[in-house]
Amino acid sequence: MTKTRRQFLKTTALATAAFGLAASVPAFAESVDLEDLLKPGPLGDKVLGEENAPVTIVEYASMTCGHCANFHKNTYPELKSKYIDTGKVRFIFREFPLDPVAAAGFMLARCSAENQYFDIVDTMFENQRTWAFTDKPYQSLLDFSKQIGFTQKSFEECLTNQGLLDAVNAVKDRGANTFGVNSTPTFFINGEKHAGALSIEEMGKLIEENL
Repeated sequence: MTKTRRQFLKTTALATAAFGLAASVPAFAESVDLEDLLKPGPLGDKVLGEENAPVTIVEYASMTCGHCANFHKNTYPELKSKYIDTGKVRFIFREFPLDPVAAAGFMLARCSAENQYFDIVDTMFENQRTWAFTDKPYQSLLDFSKQIGFTQKSFEECLTNQGLLDAVNAVKDRGANTFGVNSTPTFFINGEKHAGALSIEEMGKLIEENL
């Protein structure tokens, strides 16, 4: 019988393995079909920036990935101010949970108000070690969720939503099986694949080449 999200979080301590865990998929070419890439998943895409921006960046990330947290703390703020907010980049953020704790984090972000998704993601990355890498991931995530507006009841309702969990995993599975994502973070810049937490200098160079 499939365990519920709550049961799985209570009985599984996977947080310390999250830094090195990656999906096992075959090697793919470094570019993908952009039209196919931009088809949203079952929950719809989370998008920032102008729809007609000349550069589209799709990021696949895991909430328990340390490299993803570093990117969002060190590179993303300048990426947003210099390229997204100025109409040069359309940014799409997609779920690629590497473990059950990461999946739960994404579920909480999806259960938040529509206009709070990116704020919740930023907050979770900023405070990653307080909720993701503990001996009691369920309790740590519950305690953290109360800081971002959840009650125990709304927290449990969110994390026992099997349809939501299936949809989050469907985004991950399509990323792996169709686009060759096998580590996080992975970026597609106008369809060209780049793995790893890029610096703002590296990201800027790639963006400028596509303007």
